[in-house]
Amino acid sequence: MDANFLISPDRSKHAKYCFGFPKFKEVWLDPIFVAFPNLAIHEAVYDELVIPSVQSYIDSQINSTPRRLVVHQDEALTPEEKVLRDSIEEKIFPLTKYEPLLDNKEDRGEVKSLAFIAVKELLYFAANDSNAIQLVEKAEEWTTGLDNVQAIKMYELIYYLYKMDFGDRQSLRILYKYQYYLTPYEKKNNPEWGQFVEGMDILYPSILNED
Repeated sequence: MDANFLISPDRSKHAKYCFGFPKFKEVWLDPIFVAFPNLAIHEAVYDELVIPSVQSYIDSQINSTPRRLVVHQDEALTPEEKVLRDSIEEKIFPLTKYEPLLDNKEDRGEVKSLAFIAVKELLYFAANDSNAIQLVEKAEEWTTGLDNVQAIKMYELIYYLYKMDFGDRQSLRILYKYQYYLTPYEKKNNPEWGQFVEGMDILYPSILNED
């Protein structure tokens, strides 16, 4: 997972209300960790979790029994894997704001996560950042070396939690609107909630259990 899956969004300039961390935890994080008990983040993403409430929550998932969250570390890579990791990073970082020589924080988590995922042949990267998603979905066109990785978007998981009754359905609807249907541009380009659910029902009929 990328950091933006774990940190509550602030879109207060577009809305009269906001998703503070306690509400975000209740509506989003708790259901995610119940629905998917074997999640992971890269150590570079963990370093981005500087807000005490977020860090404390993530630490509780790491230290739970059974463990709900694993932190992948580059030191676990073999020398051969580190060479491959470096070559993939060289392909990715020019398409981001990350500068390896500076080791700046901006986009660092995405670059490090994706390179690690590719090396370890993991399948999925969950992100809510459009550029990170494009690095995966345009892997062949941009030659990022991420051809075997699939991006999981936040709206897909909002839909999954809603359909599988993980968490409060009304709150998930509000979270969708908050993330995807606030601005005039979003209302022009994204479906409203009812249309969104109907469209996703068509795309993912296998998860429907309404018989």
